[in-house]
Amino acid sequence: MIRSTLLALLLVSSSLVAQAPFPVSIHVDAASDLGELKPIWRFFGADEPNYAYMEHGQKLLRELGEMRPKQLYFRTHNLLTTGDGTPALKWGSTNAYTEDAQGNPVYDWTIVDRIFDTYLQRGVRPYAQIGFMPEAMSTDPQPYKHNWKPGDKYDDIYTGWAYPPKDYDKWRELVSQWARHCVERYGMAEVEQWYWQPWNEPNIGYWKGKPHEFHKLFDYSVDGVRKAIPKAKIGGPETAGWGGNFARDFYEHALRGRNYATGETGTRLDFLSFHAKGKPEFVDGHVRMGIRNQFQDIHRGFELIAKFPELKDKPIVIGESDPDGCAACRASEYPQNNYRNGSLYASYTAATFARKHDLAKKHGVNLEGALTWAFEFEGFPFFAGHRVLATNGIDLPVLNVFRMMAKMDGTRVAATSDHDPGFEAILKDGVRGERPDVAALASRGQRQLSVLVWHYHDDDVPGSAADVKLAVSGLPKDAAKFTLRHYRIDDAHSNAFTAWKKMGSPEKPTAEQYAELEKAGLLQELEPPREVEGTVSFTLPRQGVSLLVFGW
Repeated sequence: MIRSTLLALLLVSSSLVAQAPFPVSIHVDAASDLGELKPIWRFFGADEPNYAYMEHGQKLLRELGEMRPKQLYFRTHNLLTTGDGTPALKWGSTNAYTEDAQGNPVYDWTIVDRIFDTYLQRGVRPYAQIGFMPEAMSTDPQPYKHNWKPGDKYDDIYTGWAYPPKDYDKWRELVSQWARHCVERYGMAEVEQWYWQPWNEPNIGYWKGKPHEFHKLFDYSVDGVRKAIPKAKIGGPETAGWGGNFARDFYEHALRGRNYATGETGTRLDFLSFHAKGKPEFVDGHVRMGIRNQFQDIHRGFELIAKFPELKDKPIVIGESDPDGCAACRASEYPQNNYRNGSLYASYTAATFARKHDLAKKHGVNLEGALTWAFEFEGFPFFAGHRVLATNGIDLPVLNVFRMMAKMDGTRVAATSDHDPGFEAILKDGVRGERPDVAALASRGQRQLSVLVWHYHDDDVPGSAADVKLAVSGLPKDAAKFTLRHYRIDDAHSNAFTAWKKMGSPEKPTAEQYAELEKAGLLQELEPPREVEGTVSFTLPRQGVSLLVFGW
């Protein structure tokens, strides 16, 4: 009896020790200057263009646009794909190009205009992807529309839209007509602010032609856009992953190859783009994120670009930068995607975006943006497990990380933590084992210091909270005291998913429940604003994210 009692006490004691908060020390030197904190987060996208003008798509675009009006960009597939505009998973269409009985082009910009109008009216600008191949122009058009659903073989999506054009001159003219129409509708000053980018992931099944045929498509696309918009920003190659030899050969062609469209040497590149994806797994009954895989893609992409002296200063937009490779693949069919609804996705996003700045600095390249490939899917159950920013008009926790980053601007300043593994270690091993990643990103703006702090681990299992002691030095002499606003994402704050579960996970929330979920999905403050001096202490739970804004 005594032995069993002692054993029970030891088990309780060890459990309490395991869950006891651990101390973390973070220091921010507000007087340091690490250069401009670029708003690299302000790019978003999705496979499906037609959800944008639906009820919840419009709402989400408005919320994105409110973060930084006219500074956000949206990239989508299928802007030239043939069809009636009915969306589906991994599918969209606009019917921009068809041909009459004699094979003459017929242009119809109705649906494309509706998409771009929806963006622009809500403060979001197009990152105009030039693709995919219209049915009438494809060298192998049948079958054309796919009917993919989660659980199907992913390669089933690659149908007639993925093939080269029968006539590159017709392709160039289509691109030129589209660009010219955009100038007429929106004005030259506006469209010169957009990004233009031919195709998507031409190094995998999205392109059924040869690499040299993609070079040709790219050259003709650039020539078509520039006939209408001489100062257009055009880039590529938007490879899956860092691109390997495909990307290397593309850069060689763009710099020194014979231009298929003009006969001149090289093709103008205004920005460079490739994709970077993580690789989550489902192990021992839980999700294990693959942050290392995403960092490896970014590292190799930057490393390749840095080998070309002519490209090293070119702006880079990581055209898709995400924890995994399929937004439409639900968690019900793919359990490794169970991270998406809750705060794990939020803490992962905070940790990765902060380190992208460090990776760019390591390679001496010019990172302009990293695009989050996540939007919303209309007409699916609440919290269905897609990689989205919102579900049926209810914001997910990850969207609040972008709201936090939107509050940061000015100069990046030094932030050090005794629980920061460093991007080199994450690049090598991820965030595994006993020690989590508790670190910070800081910026100094106009009479404001902003500090983003996250508590991340690859494994989605319970863990101890961090007792954070945040010390600030180097602020102006007239800033002896500050007004602190403390924003938080965790299970209890800025988290509609946990609110929905507390309701009993209703399939059809009542009007009152929906209003409560809308409120729970917004960015919330941990406490009322208060006056503080140079040191702040707070507890940050595992998978939590805090933004502390010191004003004076």
